[in-house]
Amino acid sequence: MINKSRARAGSAAADRSRNRAARIVVLILLLAATASILHRTAGLDPLSISAAIGAYPAAPLAFLGLHIVSSLLFVPRTALAITAGLVFGTTWGVVWAAIGSVLGAVAGFCLARYVNSGLIDLNQYARIRPLLDQIQRRGWRAVAMLRLIPLIPHSAANYGLGLTPMRLGPYALGSFVGQLPMTIACVDLGAAGEQLASGGAGWFTPTAIGVSALGLSLLIPAVARRWAA
Repeated sequence: MINKSRARAGSAAADRSRNRAARIVVLILLLAATASILHRTAGLDPLSISAAIGAYPAAPLAFLGLHIVSSLLFVPRTALAITAGLVFGTTWGVVWAAIGSVLGAVAGFCLARYVNSGLIDLNQYARIRPLLDQIQRRGWRAVAMLRLIPLIPHSAANYGLGLTPMRLGPYALGSFVGQLPMTIACVDLGAAGEQLASGGAGWFTPTAIGVSALGLSLLIPAVARRWAA
């Protein structure tokens, strides 16, 4: 019996070591891919992306896949939203960009959960504990307000929130609500740019909507801070 118990304990320890090694490998690959992308950002402008995927019949699926990967690699989601406006126009551009931004957010959140798996316990940091309590208390609203802060990179928020006790459902809802104003702004401005470039006359309406949505996305956090004070 003692030998069997020792064997089971040794097997469990080996499994934990393999799982930790796998998480470390995933983290290293992610960092390497991010460094490569950041080194080649010159080729990731909206015009280049739209030219690469716009000609394919399955452009929406290609766009969603690209959005997920880009969200993991710290590519600004605003560039993807502008691309959606260039390729799909205003209505479908907002649809595909909104879906892509949520899928990318969920992917980063789940990847952070997998890589961490107990490696980092944020509750042991006194300065972070009040923030964790607020996230737990306010749920999706806290996520939505965080998404509205333009200075916080999309990917960094995904990974950071993945380290919290936040449940996936409220996280996804808050991400959708908080990201929507900026998504609408960038898609409509991208669609307006496409109209101008092609000599079309329908550039004014998406420009007006884009500027209004951009102003709204910047105004809401300021109003919320005053309300909280």
